[in-house]
Amino acid sequence: MPFINYNTLPHLKLRDGIHGGLYHSDQLTFGHLVLEEGALLPEHHHVNEQWTHVIEGSLEFTLDGETQVMTPGISVYIPANTPHSAKALTLCKLIDAFLPVREDFKLLEPWVGQ
Repeated sequence: MPFINYNTLPHLKLRDGIHGGLYHSDQLTFGHLVLEEGALLPEHHHVNEQWTHVIEGSLEFTLDGETQVMTPGISVYIPANTPHSAKALTLCKLIDAFLPVREDFKLLEPWVGQ
């Protein structure tokens, strides 16, 4: 399927306050994510390299001990196995890409909006 409409793709729940549409190719996981204001992503790391790009909102992001407030037009590259965390200072809309595929994301439960 070469065309994916993230406007109609059902959202999956990544954790409380974080949800979005995800699509997996053979090599990559790509997603449009929403972080509700105040949502926390605790420090973690994974074998996947990751790119995060802010489309809307203000996101406090910590990468390997360095913190920056990200706003629309700012991206961060997270190398594999690098500790990172985030806090949504406002409602945020992000694009995330992971290489290789996030197999754990394939098991996520559907998000039920409030």
